[in-house]
Amino acid sequence: MDDVDLDRVQTILQHRFSDPELVRRAFRHASVTDTRLQSNERLEFLGDAILGMIVCERLFMRYPEYLEGEMTKIKSLAVSRSTCAKIAKSLGLDEFIRVGKGMRAQRALPASLAAAVMESVIAALYLDSGLDAVRGFLEPLIDPMIDDAVRSGHQHNFKSVLQQHAQRTHGVSPAYRILDEKGPDHAKSFKIGVEIDGESFDPSWGQSKKQAEQQAALNALHAMGVVELDEDGEALMADEPLN
Repeated sequence: MDDVDLDRVQTILQHRFSDPELVRRAFRHASVTDTRLQSNERLEFLGDAILGMIVCERLFMRYPEYLEGEMTKIKSLAVSRSTCAKIAKSLGLDEFIRVGKGMRAQRALPASLAAAVMESVIAALYLDSGLDAVRGFLEPLIDPMIDDAVRSGHQHNFKSVLQQHAQRTHGVSPAYRILDEKGPDHAKSFKIGVEIDGESFDPSWGQSKKQAEQQAALNALHAMGVVELDEDGEALMADEPLN
């Protein structure tokens, strides 16, 4: 990597490296090295762990009402390879990846290379200037990803959201009740309602108990103003302060 490229990378990262070799190694794929120890693979290993720690830290601080299981699900989305690749490409870091001639002949490089570079850059920042430098770089990038992961999780786990809301606001857990069922044993449908602290909400039919419970939970969340429905019927979290 020449000095011009180094300057561009440092501008993107908003960090001047005391050890520029860390930057060069972060973008060096094993296909251009004599040994894999000269590539970015070791940096990628370290960066993956640092990214996971910072995402866990941000989740812990910003969502104090979430339990371990919910935070684990959100973390898995926020630190996925696709998320890392998306961030790297949004910053233009994928333009600097150095690969061998065989890989350069490909029409498009695999997204996994961009993800590896993202993790390697994180490790390079950490080794050069410590954890605070990594936090300053990552937090503005990963906070929106965490929020997206939270919203995505809400779309598929309304029971979990209702459980957290009921515990936080009423100090009790929702109670789900089967109100009716129909169909043969191998294809039953269930009508399930949910009750919170003596208040009942609109029940819902589903082709399984789980499906009916999820829809009943959504009905309750909507009734309580926790979620809103857009014009396509998709559930969106109502505006709430994020901690």
